[in-house]
Amino acid sequence: MGDDRSLWQSYDSCCLIAQQKPTFPILIDQGDDDQFLADQLQPAKLAELARQNEWSLRLRIQPGYDHSYFTIATFIEDHLRFHAEHLGLA
Repeated sequence: MGDDRSLWQSYDSCCLIAQQKPTFPILIDQGDDDQFLADQLQPAKLAELARQNEWSLRLRIQPGYDHSYFTIATFIEDHLRFHAEHLGLA
């Protein structure tokens, strides 16, 4: 995305939550064995920003899961149901 970090903000979930009014609730499943957890993903930071900005965010830390396809495959059905419910499709 280039060297100008200010241009990255429109893709940064923390910046977006801080700048936008709450709309739909958010569900995040995060594996506690994810190699990117501490240095890059930092879901606790996102959850705190959501709380400060009155966003409904449910963060589920999943023991033993990493950053792989298997993590997504395990929890995708929950996410599809979650979104269908909040979009009035369930």
